[in-house]
Amino acid sequence: MRQRPPLTPLVGALPSTVPFVGPEAQERDRGRPFRARIGANESSFGPSPKVIARMAGIAGDMWMYCDPDNHDLKVAVAAHLGVKAENVVVGEGIDGLLSLVARMYVAPGDAVVTSLGAYPTFNFHVAGVGGRLVTVPYKNDHEDLGGLLDAVVKEKAPLVYLSNPDNPMGSWWEAAEITRFIEALPETTMLVLDEAYGELGPASALPPIDVSRPNIVRMRTFSKAYGLAGIRCGYAVAEVEVISDFEKIRNHYGVSRMAQIAGVEALADQAWLESVVGRVDAGRRRIAEIAEANGLKPLPSATNFVTIDCGHDGAFALKVLQALLSRDVFIRKPTAPGLDHCIRVSVGLDHELDIFAEELPGALAAARGN
Repeated sequence: MRQRPPLTPLVGALPSTVPFVGPEAQERDRGRPFRARIGANESSFGPSPKVIARMAGIAGDMWMYCDPDNHDLKVAVAAHLGVKAENVVVGEGIDGLLSLVARMYVAPGDAVVTSLGAYPTFNFHVAGVGGRLVTVPYKNDHEDLGGLLDAVVKEKAPLVYLSNPDNPMGSWWEAAEITRFIEALPETTMLVLDEAYGELGPASALPPIDVSRPNIVRMRTFSKAYGLAGIRCGYAVAEVEVISDFEKIRNHYGVSRMAQIAGVEALADQAWLESVVGRVDAGRRRIAEIAEANGLKPLPSATNFVTIDCGHDGAFALKVLQALLSRDVFIRKPTAPGLDHCIRVSVGLDHELDIFAEELPGALAAARGN
């Protein structure tokens, strides 16, 4: 048998897992497509028509490398947020930026604090650098700010992750609560504040941006409200020296020319963003109505999905999910204890929510063994 080049001990010890199994992989396994794709928290409404036209117009230029400085997009983001371009770093979606943060602040064995059941891709990147996850259970369907702070202090954690609005529960904290949390953090702990759904929730949930604090990185994306999940583009806003540290290790050609130009165009069309926010709000209400008509409890949401309490345990909610999948309706569910009694349904187009409404009663009957 031929010898195999050895992996590093760290990588060799990691399991061969991925944070998510995509709907495409599930469709390949099933041998047929889903009729309703309402599980990945994408924007079924897509990007602005102006963005689409601009992307089509520049398709012939994609033979060129991208601008490794991401200059135009950084300038556009900075102008949009009222900061300087030196306070912005662009990456391959929030996922790519989370990978960089883990490399920047976590040494092997370091404790990293997050919520039990929060965004699993963050955990994936922490494991990849040898960090030790310390998880805090949710409290009343919210991430527990007091519990996170206590864990940070106890573990002397160099990094803590918080999403607001939250995935997978759709809940949120008002800006005043987030600000109190930030002010109570040790100065030696970096906070990743994931605001992927920030445009879709109440403005009162977003604290003013303060780039003078060296221990907070705020991340946003074009994947959700702007409808550009497929181009993989997000950005982080932070103090100047923190951004300079990102520059040391980021993939300078990681964000394509198409993504950079599309991002600039998306920011320029705030009227489209406002229309999408309104359609998402209507979709949330529709999902909540469908849930209530079937005796289920929809949770309040500040995102582009609604988490639905199925009223029993995690095993029952899993049966509901599986029954919907078998009926060609793609949804997802939280898996962590305390959250796993729920399913999660993304806002989709009207015909997709019609399919969900048609199939949910049968899925519930199947889960109950009727």
